Amino acid sequence: MLTYKDTASYHRDGFVVVRDVFTPQEVAKLIDAVEHGDRVARTTRSGKDAEGKPSNLAIWHDLGDDIWSAASTCPRLVNNVRILLGEDAAFFHGKVILKEARTGGAWEWHQDYGYWYNQGFVYPNMISAFVALDPATIKNGCLQVLKGSHLLGRLDHGKVGTQTGVEALRLKQIESLFERVHCELSAGSVLFFHSNLLHASAPNESDHHRRAFIVCYNAVSNPQVNKEGKAIVRQSCPVGADDAILR
Repeated sequence: MLTYKDTASYHRDGFVVVRDVFTPQEVAKLIDAVEHGDRVARTTRSGKDAEGKPSNLAIWHDLGDDIWSAASTCPRLVNNVRILLGEDAAFFHGKVILKEARTGGAWEWHQDYGYWYNQGFVYPNMISAFVALDPATIKNGCLQVLKGSHLLGRLDHGKVGTQTGVEALRLKQIESLFERVHCELSAGSVLFFHSNLLHASAPNESDHHRRAFIVCYNAVSNPQVNKEGKAIVRQSCPVGADDAILR
């Protein structure tokens, strides 16, 4: 569980890293589901970064009866997300980033709320839990963040390649104001980060894959309003058994 100091760091910096949240055995099962499971194969989308390199991910918006739902409802994630949000959490979506050796493209500088604002979420009281499935290093394109940039609020975003990225001029104006942190992670470690935190990742030019599972949560009190102005009600994320991944 997160400590008081961890929580204070999250609110100050916009992110916090918790080491070895998942065991090697759990990570191995998740990797097997990436390589052989139906959910990732069925939901993978192909995109391109600004240089035209592939930036592929699988994404889904529902919980079911599979290993990804077991991981998304794991108390080691959900209970820590509740602590950081300061209230109960709803499941928003899960995704697997497929940054494969030598070919995986970059992810341009963006805020997650830069995407989610246009999906009708009223407040940025949302959080991502980034689970490293392979060791994430500078060489294979680990996540980079601008420490404390979540305090800027939402910035304007536009198209960069087929991705959505922060406006280039604004990024140039503010980038030097913040410390850039390369979030190197061991497999099974988790980076929790705020939806307004600016983050990016370089292409993977190494011989090692850099795959990650990201679970995104919304505060239960944060309404999502549709085009007709009606609020979509999201239920609290269930909390599953701690050993569900290995069952």
